[in-house]
Amino acid sequence: MHGSTLALLYHSSKIYITFRNLNQSCLQNPQIMSRYDSRSADPGSYRDRRTDSGFGGGSSYRSSSSSSIKRDYEGSSEAPQRKLDLDGLTPFEKNFYVESPSVSAMSESEVEEYRRRREITVEGKDVPKPVKAFQDVGFPDYVMQEIVKAGFTEPTPIQAQGWPMALKGRDLIGIAETGSGKTLAYLLPAIVHVNAQPFLAPGDGPIVLVLAPTRELAVQIQQEATKFGASSRIKNTCIYGGVPKGPQVRDLQKGVEVVIATPGRLIDMLESHHTNLRRVTYLVLDEADRMLDMGFEPQIRKIINQIRPDRQTLYWSATWPKEVEHLARLFLFNPYKVIIGSEDLKANHAIRQLVEIVSENQKYNKLVKLLEDIMDGSRILIFMDTKKGCDQVTRQLRMDGWPALSIHGDKSQAERDWVLSEFKAGKSPIMTATDVAARGLDVKDVKYVINYDFPGSLEDYVHRIGRTGRAGAKGTAYTFFTVANARFAKELISILEEAGQKVSPELAAMGRGAPPPPGHGSFRDRGRGFGGGRSWN
Repeated sequence: MHGSTLALLYHSSKIYITFRNLNQSCLQNPQIMSRYDSRSADPGSYRDRRTDSGFGGGSSYRSSSSSSIKRDYEGSSEAPQRKLDLDGLTPFEKNFYVESPSVSAMSESEVEEYRRRREITVEGKDVPKPVKAFQDVGFPDYVMQEIVKAGFTEPTPIQAQGWPMALKGRDLIGIAETGSGKTLAYLLPAIVHVNAQPFLAPGDGPIVLVLAPTRELAVQIQQEATKFGASSRIKNTCIYGGVPKGPQVRDLQKGVEVVIATPGRLIDMLESHHTNLRRVTYLVLDEADRMLDMGFEPQIRKIINQIRPDRQTLYWSATWPKEVEHLARLFLFNPYKVIIGSEDLKANHAIRQLVEIVSENQKYNKLVKLLEDIMDGSRILIFMDTKKGCDQVTRQLRMDGWPALSIHGDKSQAERDWVLSEFKAGKSPIMTATDVAARGLDVKDVKYVINYDFPGSLEDYVHRIGRTGRAGAKGTAYTFFTVANARFAKELISILEEAGQKVSPELAAMGRGAPPPPGHGSFRDRGRGFGGGRSWN
């Protein structure tokens, strides 16, 4: 055999062996191929910024990353024992917390009493003490100025315990009801985090990424980020579907430190190479339970796999079902966990809840009678199950002279924005909505919520009624409950009882599995009036 032929065979076998070994290592460690936005095998895809001025030390990086190569989800049987491959990644600062003398002076019994009084439960190692006043957090002057300007008097429970946790640079799970102030619980530490990092260079993606389930929530988060980030000139943009991409692409290409995004549109932008996640060191998943409800888990996984593994992750949810916990186990490492109230599903105690058993055909007349009783110019939010039902009831209300507008997923973004602005301004004080508006809709002074249709889960019920009674205000929620909803009766009674609300005899009987009261038991009942219904009082 000729020498050239032997050499070719030798090289071919070598190439085969090398490829086989590479393939095996990729199967054993899939992160090799997916972690860094298709440039994973190239450590240089993260530009080396060690020589950049303004890097600030790196002590946190050494303590929180290098010293603990294996980080795990505490107490987890599924704890991911993942080795952090940080080759080629520039260290970054993420521990900014210095305990104030007044917080240090708190004894353990004082800390326990404060947490008990404000219904704060904590889990994790080396949990910092809560702060009682804004001055104790150690926020820079530019952040304190914004807090004073906003007129806040004291931190909410989630802020009192969440701020020290977030500023320490550790991963964090926060479980709190809607309207608890959690947006600022992660945004203010994010501003501090951004200001400690090197300036963006051309081609850099964001430093902070906030993922939200809906356009409405994303826009509201952006409004807060703009308000509190203005003094330190932190730029942000909001990435969501249903609107032209052009302005969003231009924002990304100019460079923004904070991106607030819905998962689908963000993946579009990544795949079109309009941005990248190589600079992201502070990741927030807001309303994680809602994102999972909406089927975003594959998109969330795809996004997180493109972010450096030593990032700080803050994971917020109003409820703690198994699916939400499972995702936290996959993506969080040695986290703090703070629960406001209880992990069990419960409603805001500032909301008066009234449930009436009705038949399907009684609903509209009941609604009109209820509006006649409560309409005083205050904002009223009415929830429906379907877009069609939403439009039909809105049309009928307007024909009957009621100032109503509707919002749902089939409306264009421009129309949704207009309806929201009319509702917020009080020009149209009645708004009908599907669940697209149930989360993230933060309108001041929504006095009444009406569940025209009962939602498909108790979690959605709690979030719907949570649109009233926000930021310390009182509110009232009315719910029409039919025989078709009977499977929810038992859990609904538990929520009502936990909140100290009255349970009607009819609902209690339905919870025990008793037959429905006369006049409510059949959808064939075509009676119109108000027969058989109890009064709301």
